[in-house]
Amino acid sequence: MMTKMKRCRQFRGMWLACAGLLLSAIGCGSKEEEKQTVVSVQVTPAQRGAISQTVTAEAVVFPLQQATIVPKITSTITELYVDRGSHVKKGDLLARLENKDLAAAAEASKGELDQAEATYVTTVGASLPQQLQKAQGDAASAKAALDAAQKVYDSRKSLFEQGAIPRRDLDSAEVALVQARAANDQAQKQLADLQRIGKEQLLKSAQGTREASEGHYHAAAAQLSYSEIRSPIDGVVTDRPLYVGDLATANQPMLVVMNTSRIIAKTHVPQTEAASLKIGNAAELKVPGLDEPLSARVTLVSPALDPASTTIEVWVEARKPDPALRPGMSVETSMTAKTAKDAVLVPVAAVFKSNEGDEYVLLAGSDQKAHQKKVQVGIRNKDSAQIVSGINPGDPVITSGGYAVPDGTSVKVEQPGAPEGADKGDPDEKKAGDDEKKDEKAGGTKPAKGKE
Repeated sequence: MMTKMKRCRQFRGMWLACAGLLLSAIGCGSKEEEKQTVVSVQVTPAQRGAISQTVTAEAVVFPLQQATIVPKITSTITELYVDRGSHVKKGDLLARLENKDLAAAAEASKGELDQAEATYVTTVGASLPQQLQKAQGDAASAKAALDAAQKVYDSRKSLFEQGAIPRRDLDSAEVALVQARAANDQAQKQLADLQRIGKEQLLKSAQGTREASEGHYHAAAAQLSYSEIRSPIDGVVTDRPLYVGDLATANQPMLVVMNTSRIIAKTHVPQTEAASLKIGNAAELKVPGLDEPLSARVTLVSPALDPASTTIEVWVEARKPDPALRPGMSVETSMTAKTAKDAVLVPVAAVFKSNEGDEYVLLAGSDQKAHQKKVQVGIRNKDSAQIVSGINPGDPVITSGGYAVPDGTSVKVEQPGAPEGADKGDPDEKKAGDDEKKDEKAGGTKPAKGKE
């Protein structure tokens, strides 16, 4: 029994010793591993320089002025004076439509206008004075008749009072006086109305007839003018689908004139990028087939959002249009939104974002460790980023190998372009391979191991 207990104590001691040795080995291994955690990185010093924020987008070329000419009447084409490629000026006659019926209608309206004007002149110069003269004569006659009737009545009244005449003579004189007074009142009123209202209304009537005839004539003349197709702008004819003898339909395209002296590229950019664009910003147009981009400028930033695409329309106008730049082409626009001349610059790949959303860079310290520096980023393009605050020019910024590296990690700075993990291979295998190549060159055959 004592021997058994003694053996158990020995076994327990051995087990505890082995466990201690195992834990000690694990601890030493982890410490050694922590000691050996070194990240290879590449470093570039922060520099001062100029940086520009550019907005690039695909655009379609349009002329600044374009007119799709459509006739206002339906008629047959009798003459065409231009073809595709013809240069025209504003107001030039481009085509003529059949217009004999319209010319006849205009001529008839002109005759009606002449007649109305003659009637107006006659009314003002002859009819109205004659009517006024007649009314004045009638008024004077009525006044004279009234005066005579009044005298007869007064005379007979005096004689009646003296008993010289019977009552009926006085009554007849009184009736004649009443009639003369009524006739006088009517004549005076007619004269006053003619002088006050009749003259004005008569003139209005004559003038209204003349203006109506003039309106009919202008309408007929306008219809006649629609048979002549003229250019509304200066430019070049780019499309002419119809020929002499074809029927030109009202409100259907007949000719297209473009002013190609000024060319613009229309594009749509996201709201975030368009917010920094302003009219007058420098831009470039990259045209397929041209080695050098064309100089341009931003001429329009739409004040409203396109509801269909939720983007903002931007116009870029070429400063000096090239013949190779034609309407309908697709080009690439590059617009300079912001520029900083004396800025602290680092490669854009060196700027990282933390879990909290803050931006930072990693600096390679003199203690051979990586140190996080919170920075404020200004202008950013595809190559560089402007650091507004956080680091100074010359600070060693980790540009490669710093992704997800914690603060304080040991780093080993390598020169840019140095080979990482060159394919060295096993020396024995390399030697065996060299021997095989030598045997093959000598023409010999290496015997198999089994046969040896």
